[in-house]
Amino acid sequence: MRIELRDVSKGRDGQALGATTVGYESGRATLARAETEQRPTVLGLIASGRMRPDSGAVTIDGKADASAIRRRIALVDAPDVCDPAPNVTVAGVAAEELMFAGVPSNPVSVSRWLAQLDLEHVARTPIANVEPQTRLRLLTELALLREGVEGLVIVSPDRHGGDPTEWWGLAKQLADRGFAVLVIAGDASAAAIGAAAMIARMHGPDSPEEFDDADTLPLAEGGIA
Repeated sequence: MRIELRDVSKGRDGQALGATTVGYESGRATLARAETEQRPTVLGLIASGRMRPDSGAVTIDGKADASAIRRRIALVDAPDVCDPAPNVTVAGVAAEELMFAGVPSNPVSVSRWLAQLDLEHVARTPIANVEPQTRLRLLTELALLREGVEGLVIVSPDRHGGDPTEWWGLAKQLADRGFAVLVIAGDASAAAIGAAAMIARMHGPDSPEEFDDADTLPLAEGGIA
């Protein structure tokens, strides 16, 4: 599966999103750079088939089919769209998402599911107080429980702080499982990941796999690249 955005934009004179081209596909993690508060979410909505661009085209395997993109791509942690309320506990977030996925969501089932991910220790912690890496792992694994989901669009994981290379490593692990992963983040995070990749290459063949040169930093092209 490959999803391509070609010269998509949103808003008058591209104020919400300037002309942007980016593609992401099964088995690969792609990083798109987007600055300002609004643009990452707008790009995420368009890339996941949930918003129609004012210009440009969005295709899945060469065809324009927004409904297919919506069915097969989950939008993760987009601010003011699908991010969990900050005061809800991890167990509460899990229970709601398990219910939407058609999976038993009673307290015992939630506890067992969290235990499978070694997250039972944060079950009663408000999601806003969870470490960034743990938060993203929780939300992505919950999203993948939904029937038919083959890819993820993750919006602004860097807004929660932490080391960008950690959530980028998680994105690559998800891609290694065969999922299409698009991560939308800011310039500073992109620079940090790029620097880590350069250092890894300098260390030669023994460098960590998550910073392999093959697909470390594919970037969006256009208004926000």
